[in-house]
Amino acid sequence: MGEIGIPYAVLAVAIAVVLTFVVIKLIDRLRRRDAESEAREIIARADRESTTRRKEAELEIKEMAIQIKAEGERELTTMRQELHERERLLDKRQDATEQQIEQLRRQEKMVETTQRRLAERIEETNRRNEELAGLLDMERQTLHSLSGLSREEATNRLMERLDRELQHEAGALILKHEKRVAEVCDSKTRDILLTSVQRFAAAHTAENTTSTVDIPNDEMKGRIIGREGRNIRAFEKATGVDVIIDDTPGVVIVSGFDTVRREIARMALNKLIADGRIHPARIEELVGETQTEMESHIQKRGEEAAQESDVPGLHPKIIHLLGRLRFRTSYSQNVLRHSIEVAFLTGLMAEELGLDARLARRCGLLHDIGKAADHEAEGGHPKIGAELLKRYGEGPDVVHAALGHHDDIRVDHPYTVLVAAADACSASRPGARRETLERYVKRMEELEQIATSFDGVEQAFAIQAGRELRVIVSAKDTTDASAAKVCRDIAKTFEQQLTYPGEIKVTVLRETRITETAK
Repeated sequence: MGEIGIPYAVLAVAIAVVLTFVVIKLIDRLRRRDAESEAREIIARADRESTTRRKEAELEIKEMAIQIKAEGERELTTMRQELHERERLLDKRQDATEQQIEQLRRQEKMVETTQRRLAERIEETNRRNEELAGLLDMERQTLHSLSGLSREEATNRLMERLDRELQHEAGALILKHEKRVAEVCDSKTRDILLTSVQRFAAAHTAENTTSTVDIPNDEMKGRIIGREGRNIRAFEKATGVDVIIDDTPGVVIVSGFDTVRREIARMALNKLIADGRIHPARIEELVGETQTEMESHIQKRGEEAAQESDVPGLHPKIIHLLGRLRFRTSYSQNVLRHSIEVAFLTGLMAEELGLDARLARRCGLLHDIGKAADHEAEGGHPKIGAELLKRYGEGPDVVHAALGHHDDIRVDHPYTVLVAAADACSASRPGARRETLERYVKRMEELEQIATSFDGVEQAFAIQAGRELRVIVSAKDTTDASAAKVCRDIAKTFEQQLTYPGEIKVTVLRETRITETAK
């Protein structure tokens, strides 16, 4: 039994070995099959990824092409617009050149006409001189033969007579030429003023005596007022303005006639609202900081005004005073903008007259400098301004322009005359100074009331903001001559009873209508 068991054991071992080998082969085959499947999946995945990336790359290339095309179209559109703008500018310059050429032609024709008339007058004068010489010679011979006077006596009598006649003619010629010179001066003055005003134009913004400050919510109003009003009292004491808090939602009003203080208060209140810490100590601190910032802001405004007007070399104190004019108004017109406009107008008129344009601009810019310090000294702003300019080293022309632009003007200071003219143009032009609605309506009613008080006037209409009056008179009660007299009387009454800037044009209309009906 023992010998039989050994072969079975060996056989079992051999079978186990064979089964193990078969199992290993099966496992190896399965692994190979899994590896091949995994490899095919990797290859398929790689193919899909490459296809996806290729499509993405194609899409990116298409998007880039579209972007490049769009950029090219934008650049092309910009170039077309620039070309169109250049063509428009060229057309405009060509039109201006043609107008200048036409104007030169007209001037040449006028010069030729004037020369021809002058030559005719010279010829006529020579002819008259020859006739006068012949008459004098004939008269001398006749007097000598009739009177029996000596040559010396006749000559003396003739000279006395000629002297009397020439004195009379000289007086007539002087009056004639004085009248002509006055007409030419008036015409040239109008041309110079119109040219200067047309070459420079500026807009003015109406100034108010209040400023508004936006707040995030109505709860902030209570914080601004503070417990028992201590915050608002501290703020008003530190700034010198009035703070108005009413039922208007989201707004706090800062009121004051001193525009510098009002601007400081507005800026400080904005800082307090943004900071959130509102109490008396913080209010004093922020108001002090804002005052320092305002001084720097005023200095900067003065430097900008001097640079804009092309007036270099000003004293730092004068520049500071100029900056203060930014916060000063006169009849709602900002004084700094008014001064800059007067500077440009004065410079343009000086160029037309052949004077120093830079000195003229300096005189115009500084003519109202006294308004920046009239609350600190006694007297009107012309006197204060002249003293300040003299103290800080300005020349006599600049000092006299500030002193005399409102008073009687000395002819030996031409820049003062120009400054006064530019000041009047800037102050009286339409839109420079604002009227209240009540004053506007009252002035229009006053014009119409004066016109309708005349006999024969049926209706009167004030138009063009009171610069023109249309008057309709009765055709039965008036004639053409009496209508002309009514027109003149109305204009004279306006001059005597009213005060107004510029001129008021009065137009009287007299019409007769006859209507018949054909049946």
